[in-house]
Parts: sequence; structure tokens; C-alpha cells
Amino acid sequence: MNRHSRYLFSFVKTSKSVIRTSHFTYYPDPPTPAQNKQKMNMFQAINNAMDIALGEDATALLFGEDVGFGGVFRCSINLRDKYGKDRVFNTPLCEQGIAGFAIGVANAGATAIAEIQFADYIFPAFDQIINEAAKFRYRSGGIFDCGSLTIRAPCGAVGHGALYHSQSPEAYFAHTPGLKVVVPRGPIKAKGLLLACVRDPNPCLVFEPKVLYRAAVEEVPADAYVSEIGKADVLRKGKDITLIGWGTQVHVLLEVAELAKKDLKVDCEVIDLVSILPWDKDAICKSVKKTGRVIVSHEAPLTQGFGSEISASIQEHCFLYLEAPVKRVTGWDTPFPHVFEPFYLPNKYRCLSAIKEVINY
Repeated sequence: MNRHSRYLFSFVKTSKSVIRTSHFTYYPDPPTPAQNKQKMNMFQAINNAMDIALGEDATALLFGEDVGFGGVFRCSINLRDKYGKDRVFNTPLCEQGIAGFAIGVANAGATAIAEIQFADYIFPAFDQIINEAAKFRYRSGGIFDCGSLTIRAPCGAVGHGALYHSQSPEAYFAHTPGLKVVVPRGPIKAKGLLLACVRDPNPCLVFEPKVLYRAAVEEVPADAYVSEIGKADVLRKGKDITLIGWGTQVHVLLEVAELAKKDLKVDCEVIDLVSILPWDKDAICKSVKKTGRVIVSHEAPLTQGFGSEISASIQEHCFLYLEAPVKRVTGWDTPFPHVFEPFYLPNKYRCLSAIKEVINY
């Protein structure tokens, strides 16, 4: 059992209590018009997407720590039995090696789907992803590329993950031209984004909020489909203030929007950014120009979080439309705590307080 597995098996056994005491309420996406649908939680939707990818592409390989027997979150369960140990397999406990091997697989013309068991442990692979995967096409003048590369990594708060199993590192990678970075909010989006990444001609990172693996349940289309990378989703229309988030934080903001409507008579527009790189600047600016007020919220720390880029862009492109300064509600500039996690997270109470502050500015 590797350094992560003991913790993860503990999580799987106690996931019901984690969900019950969670800091958010899950808001499922509305049903799609697809005829053939199946009830799935998020890890099952991800499993289904990888099943489709492996079935459609005979060159596709799926690998990572403990992936062969299903992974600690069970996202790859039964896939080795279906496709064989030559296509779905465990790797050594070496994130740099996983990323380097994945880059080689993709550069050779095959499709690589690599799992980093926790986003917190992606940093040993940082150089491979930033200096190799992201730059392969550019440095070779278009002769080589590793576009058929997708790296999945569970991220974010989980209830008791502490400093090494709770981080949200999306902003680190958003600074890197050549990559695409997405964060799903639930099963329907997770399947569509993962399939879109697998088919995209650029190396992609999918950061999956692990607390949603079992908490998020939706009616997911059974057939293959893709969700557009780089396009934000307006989940709730409003006229008074724009709330922007991604991943789990979207569900916090949807609940906050209901509270603001009920308690403050404030009509909130809620946007799921979905894609961190590229990000949908047009959708954000359109909303901000309508409402004149905006809050950006994410679990990662405040300083240099991706909310900083969004805030700067809003100031640059929407300044004359603003009725108040852009407000960020985020994690604190500290290591992610264990017992103090409830005080660290940008929960509904902190977000509602921020709405009051911005409205009364």
C-alpha cells in the first residue's frame, strides 16, 4: 500500500459522514435531452468516459498509481479486466515518471490518460508538464507534439484531507501557454470535459474535486459527448451581482444566491467558469457589465489564486461598468489546515457576508 492509499481507503469507508458534514449542498445539473441516460455519481461518470475513450481508440493507455485495480477512488474500476493489463496498469510511485512516460506515449502517437493520485502530489511532475508537455509542439516547430495527453488529478477539500490531500493547484498551471486546464462541477460535466480533453490536440489537465466523486449524482447521457473547453456556464441568471466559481465552489455559490435572494432581496447571477485555461473572458465581462458587481470565489489561497487574473481582467475591461471593487472570497494564505478546515474554506457564510459588503459599497 503506497503513501496515499491508506488515507484514501479511510476516505472511502467514511465518505458518507464526510458528505453529511460537508460545507456545501450539491445542486445537480438539469436533465439533458439525451434519450439514453443512466444515474451516475461523478466517479462512475469518469469511469464511463474512460471506458468510451479506451473503446474508441485502440492506442489509448490508462495508467497511474493503483489504477490497475481501480484506483483509490475507484475511477478506473473494472477497466483493466475489460481492456487488459497492457492498456490499463499500475505505475511506480513516481509522479515525475508518470508524467514523463505519458509525454512519451503521446509523442509517439498514442493516447495517454494518466492519473496523479492526488493533485497535491503533482508537483514532482511539474517540470515535465510545464517544460516538456506544454512546449513540445513549439520547441519542435510543429514537428512533434504530445497533444493526445490527458492528466487527471483529484483536488480540493474533502473534509479531513489536511495539507497534503486538499490543495487546489489550478493557478500554477494556468500560467503556462500550451496547456488546457478544466475543473468539473458534477458527473455530466466531468464526463463531457474528460472526453473533450482526450480528443483535444493539446495536453490537458483535469482537476476533479474529490468530495464530489460520491456526493454528486446526476442522470448522465450514456453515449459519448463532449463539453466545450473554454466556455463558462451561466447556471443562474441575475441582475444585481455576478458570482464566479468552479468545481465544488459553484455549489456553495448557488446556495448563497438563494440565501441572498431570500434574506437580502439581491438577485445573483452564478457562473461556473468550468475552464481555467483557456477561460471564458467574454462570458464574464458580459455578466459584469450587466450587474456592475462581482465576487470571485475559490478554495485555493487568495494571493495569486486564479481569481487574481479574473479580477484584473474585469478591472481592465469592465472598469466603467463597476459599482464596487471586485471582491474575492477564497482560502487563506496558509497551508491547508486539518481540524480548522471549516474556518479555511470560503463557505456560504463568508460569501453571503461578501455580497452584503459589495451591495452596500
